[in-house]
Amino acid sequence: MTLRLEGVRLVRPDFSLSADFTVPKGEITAIIGPSGSGKSTLLSLIAGFETPAQGRILFEERDLTDVPPADRPVSLVFQDNNLFPHLSVERNVGLGLDPGLRLGAEDRACVARALEEVGLSGLAQRKPGALSGGQQSRAALARALLRDKPLLLLDEAFAALGPALRRDMLALVEGLRARHELSVLMVTHDPGDAAAIAPHTIFVDGGVAHAPAPTAALLEAPSGALAAYLGD
Repeated sequence: MTLRLEGVRLVRPDFSLSADFTVPKGEITAIIGPSGSGKSTLLSLIAGFETPAQGRILFEERDLTDVPPADRPVSLVFQDNNLFPHLSVERNVGLGLDPGLRLGAEDRACVARALEEVGLSGLAQRKPGALSGGQQSRAALARALLRDKPLLLLDEAFAALGPALRRDMLALVEGLRARHELSVLMVTHDPGDAAAIAPHTIFVDGGVAHAPAPTAALLEAPSGALAAYLGD
């Protein structure tokens, strides 16, 4: 499950972003960098919500550059989780199987298994407003799992959580990655998240998404723009 950004360049009147690298297969790769540097834009390119001015996005040698978002092998979880407040947890998660929510008995059984896997058994009939922030994040992950896509993109999905809950969610993501053989790209504002579960990290700054580098080495001996970003 190899993801490759080949000479990709996005150009706007006041912003540009370039990327040329391969994402490590079957790992969690963190994405860090200053606010406004293009971290979320990088995920949007991979997900298909942005179109590069040049270059190609390849997955398993399939060119995804012009493939619509719904047809890409990608699930994306945002910070706000995108849960519909008027729907139960079961139905919110069921959207991962059928956007029309035409769920049969087998589909509901799949939803129940996904909820169990993320630790939400017994909460299927609750509305999102009755869940804690961590539980809402778990529901969003369950929905992403049911989409059954090999690439999971997390756009600061746990930024609103406190340290203890965030650690729990990071451990959950690592377990899901291993069990489902996912490749995960995780935008985070906290380098500690990268150190905790991401063997490699992409640093985005100055209009460039740099190639993934070993996280430990990157954070232990930062230099230049990375050192300035980390405050070293």
